Amino acid sequence: MGPTGMAFKLFFLICVAVAGIFGATTVTGKILFIQTLPALLALGTLLAGI
Repeated sequence: MGPTGMAFKLFFLICVAVAGIFGATTVTGKILFIQTLPALLALGTLLAGI
């Protein structure tokens, strides 16, 4: 996908993580583990190049 694909993946993983953090603070803390943690793990592996 090239550099555009990398930017696309980064943008949407960050959006998912931010939405998870917002949901965890406003609705229930369980959202932090269900949505935010997987997004951050995926973001970390993407940036590590795995």
